[in-house]
Amino acid sequence: MTIDLLRRKFLFDSAWGFGSLALLDLLNSESRIVKSQRDGQKVTSGVLHHPPKAKRVVQLFMAGAASHIDLFDHKPALEKHHGEPSDFGEKVEAFQNGLGPWMKSPFQFRPYGASGKMLSDAVADLGSCVDEMAFIHNMTGKTGVHSQATYLQATGFQRPGFPGVGSWVSYALGSENENLPAFVVLPDHRGFASNGPKNWGSAFLPTSSQGTTIFPQRARPIRDLFPKSDLVTPSSHAQGLKLLDQLNRDFARTRVGDERLESRLRTYELAAKMQLSAPEALDLSSEPAHIMKMYGLDRIGAEYPEAINVPEEIEYFGRKCLIARRLLERGVRYVQIWSGNDNSFPRRNWDSHEDLKREHGPLARGMARGASALIQDLKQRGLLDDTIVLWTTEFGRMPSTQGSTGRDHNPHVFTNWLCGGGVRGGVSHGESDQWGFKPLDRDNPTQVYDIHATLLHLLGLNHLKLTVRHNGIDRRLTDVHGHVIREII
Repeated sequence: MTIDLLRRKFLFDSAWGFGSLALLDLLNSESRIVKSQRDGQKVTSGVLHHPPKAKRVVQLFMAGAASHIDLFDHKPALEKHHGEPSDFGEKVEAFQNGLGPWMKSPFQFRPYGASGKMLSDAVADLGSCVDEMAFIHNMTGKTGVHSQATYLQATGFQRPGFPGVGSWVSYALGSENENLPAFVVLPDHRGFASNGPKNWGSAFLPTSSQGTTIFPQRARPIRDLFPKSDLVTPSSHAQGLKLLDQLNRDFARTRVGDERLESRLRTYELAAKMQLSAPEALDLSSEPAHIMKMYGLDRIGAEYPEAINVPEEIEYFGRKCLIARRLLERGVRYVQIWSGNDNSFPRRNWDSHEDLKREHGPLARGMARGASALIQDLKQRGLLDDTIVLWTTEFGRMPSTQGSTGRDHNPHVFTNWLCGGGVRGGVSHGESDQWGFKPLDRDNPTQVYDIHATLLHLLGLNHLKLTVRHNGIDRRLTDVHGHVIREII
């Protein structure tokens, strides 16, 4: 068997996994990290286009389509005309059969903060932070299909094969901690949302810029970080590492100018460093009791009913928010937190076709408790000034009923919000119409490209200049669209 075939077999079929290969870096004093070229582009950048206002980002992604009109976008017209036949004034193509009568929110809205922002009772915990937040109420998408809409919000494109927004930030800025990845993803504890890891893949960017998936609530939060002790003995482990090192050296000598092996090894090297750093970052035992309580983590170990419920959602989302804070303060550049998994029944995501109050209620309260704790915690540690918090969902929900108590998909208008990192607090940008069906000004909506352009701008990056040539096309996160939303910065 040739050296080339042997190497491939070890790389792709070895039972040692990710972490074992990574320890090569620890056995060699020579640094393998080089600034190489791939497709004519630098693998590492770190060059800012203008002075930044932010250094890092945490994105909260509500999978399944959170209802703007039941959380953040108060619509008195729905209260006034509740139960009346819905008349949109135009032909409406529903995703399923969501054109029942107008439906008011099952949650009460109240004003919060000096800004007097109206929030529903489902997200009342965010009331303490509302003057830090900028709401964008005229977001519009391109599709009411979950997978495509999720891709659009996560990558800027409706189809697979494009890097996630965190990958672009990681590629451009790298990590501030060489022992931790630049981009970390904390999925829902029940599993992945629509598209799974494709939402945070690196695509044509270097593999080192892809999101590293961590499940904080699992016994093994990071898959394959450590070798399985029942398969690998210390002696065989050391011997295997030596052999792999020799195979890699031999392979590299036959492939001068091909940096793919070097890129792969950098990923393994990071894993080796993570074996030392990640367990500490994920360990909450050093957090004081008042911080744990703030995040809703004062009942860890409690048993929860099978039905979706508020205490469980608070604990699991709060844990991810606290882990996110610990990662951000240790130099991770981009943390993505997901709420909701892919479709199942009973629903464990925001896709509330049947009973909005039953499904949105626990998810919203869990999200609001964790997000408010995160914002307050970042602020008291002096980190909010240079950390952006971005709240995202793939589209909104209809102002009319589906069945009797649910809402259908609404890709025409929904809400995002941001805070921290140079974002003006206590403001709202854009409006939806009186029903929350479409933007009030249909000619000037806000799109995901504008969110991404603004995000990059605050990080010191010009979205027009952050490009990578791929298959003969200069690709960028914002495609051929996008403008910075000056009104909120």
